Amino acid sequence: MDKPKNIFTMLIFIMLIVYLFVTAPAPLQTDLAGRKVETKKVLEIINAINSQVRNLYTKNIVGAGKKSGLRFNEDWQEEDVFAGPLPAQFLRETSRSLEKNNVQLGLYLGSDYPINTANLFSGKQRDFFKQLKTTGEPKFFYVEDIERYGYMFADKAIAKPCVSCHNKHDDSPKKDWRIDDIMGATTWTYPDEFITLEIALELISALRSSVNNAYAAYIDKIKQFKNPPALSSRWPKEGFYLPSVAHFMEEVDRRIAVETMQSLLLVASHEEKVKTSSGE
Repeated sequence: MDKPKNIFTMLIFIMLIVYLFVTAPAPLQTDLAGRKVETKKVLEIINAINSQVRNLYTKNIVGAGKKSGLRFNEDWQEEDVFAGPLPAQFLRETSRSLEKNNVQLGLYLGSDYPINTANLFSGKQRDFFKQLKTTGEPKFFYVEDIERYGYMFADKAIAKPCVSCHNKHDDSPKKDWRIDDIMGATTWTYPDEFITLEIALELISALRSSVNNAYAAYIDKIKQFKNPPALSSRWPKEGFYLPSVAHFMEEVDRRIAVETMQSLLLVASHEEKVKTSSGE
């Protein structure tokens, strides 16, 4: 297995080691590499990371960017379209990057009222989404035809750009969206029900890398603009600017590092307590 390659993941890895082997009581003195946790709990952490990224991109890039003169379009990758990806397309770009990774982590954004009919829920996912819309609670299930576990989380309208875009779009089947409405769901898939902490770190690292690649694709696109925004440490709220890839990821890490580390520690501690109480 490759070692974690980025500072964010390495920091979490080091903190886990310190907790498990230095500060933890005797029952926790076990092999980190072999310790297994529920994939469901790890994907809850991953979804929390993704939610922070979507919030950051939607509000601080798209929302603020439109006010400063930046343009965003669902067809942003077309040669004659000089715009950046909307939040849904940014997530799709993240998903494409994940597909190229060998960690087998799947990501899918679907809805019962999608603009793109390819994102329409069907079969088991449609049934679980109906339940999710009623309760607001995540759904965990097994998908027999692809032999993977599915983890579905509500995708809410978190900002005005989400609502206005869908309500005004010509192809939108629903035009009365409001803030905090459940517009769809993010579904993560993975083949195993339990994974080691090392694999958990690999999955987190893969998601972070994919977010980096998605934003880098946007930055590559603006280089084709006749009048591109300035790249620096400044953000759209300050004017016609975009943060560089490095500065965007610094803000991502600032928002997710501590919470991610704490969540992983809680998962590791809980699993060890379960093992100890069961007499293993």
